[in-house]
Amino acid sequence: MNFNFLFAGGQGSTSGGLMAYLPFILILAIMYFLMIRPQAKRQKEKKNMLNTLSKGDNVITIGGIHGSISGFKGKEKKAVILKIDKNTSMTINRSAIAGLTDKVKESDTQAIEVEQ
Repeated sequence: MNFNFLFAGGQGSTSGGLMAYLPFILILAIMYFLMIRPQAKRQKEKKNMLNTLSKGDNVITIGGIHGSISGFKGKEKKAVILKIDKNTSMTINRSAIAGLTDKVKESDTQAIEVEQ
């Protein structure tokens, strides 16, 4: 019995190349355009919003607290003094701000509910 035919591979098996990787490349492209690119765009918009905050802006925190910015603390202004009421102020981290009051969606501040 001749074993050369078993290990030699066939004459028709040379058509792999780029066509073998085409489904994988298409899946990666679809993931990029449907998932990664929109998320990067949202992160860029939020970063720009956080960098352009100024005194007097009405904001909502991630926890759902509404207030207006009355000042900043720290060398790099990473802490925000949030005026909630006439006599109530609190200091929060700049990254805890979900967005400006008129531009925040309810899903940005909605708590995750756990079923029991």
